[in-house]
Amino acid sequence: MKSFAKRYVPGLAAAVLVVTFLAFESAQTAPAQEQGAASDVLSKDAVLRDADNPVLGNPKGDITIVEYFDYQCPYCKKISPVLDQVINDDKNVRLVLKDWPILGDPSGYAARLVLAAKYQNKYEAAHRALIIKVGRLTEAVIDETLAQAGVDVTKAKADLAANKAKIDALLKRNSEQAQAFGFRGTPVFIVGTFRIPGGLTAEQFKLAIADARKAAKDGAGK
Repeated sequence: MKSFAKRYVPGLAAAVLVVTFLAFESAQTAPAQEQGAASDVLSKDAVLRDADNPVLGNPKGDITIVEYFDYQCPYCKKISPVLDQVINDDKNVRLVLKDWPILGDPSGYAARLVLAAKYQNKYEAAHRALIIKVGRLTEAVIDETLAQAGVDVTKAKADLAANKAKIDALLKRNSEQAQAFGFRGTPVFIVGTFRIPGGLTAEQFKLAIADARKAAKDGAGK
């Protein structure tokens, strides 16, 4: 398992925001005893570049924000417009959305159906519709919400059935990764090479992004 060095984000010390620097290592350079499932799930590519996780913002952005979220998490809903503001204000940020459905069966159903909506090019519409939905989610509410967002729910369910193994494997990877990081709930974020528990304001995200860019420029995490 990789080690982490705790540090404060410069500029956020007043808020006493503790972040963790991610000492990413490649399987090629890590000691043999550190290679394996635990190491692989926390590799830089696994965390930032899993091709099956949807991306909003600029897919070629120089800094990545990863969000682990649940569609029934009220804090995830609250921070969604903040993330929208961040990626709208900074056109060089890519936002990777990692479903981590930990709040019951409706969360898992929502995650799978929204991921299946990508096969009709409706992922973003489906995601945005559910992430702002207020109230308790049920399968019927999820279906209705997605239909109102322009998703062909019948097709989404058929695509889910056809791609169930792939979607389930993605959710399993996301869950294993979140647990390997020691995350305890949603939302949690990776900004560049920094692990940030909980939500930030738009300005705090921008400070973290600036720090992540500086760390990348200085060669940190290599």
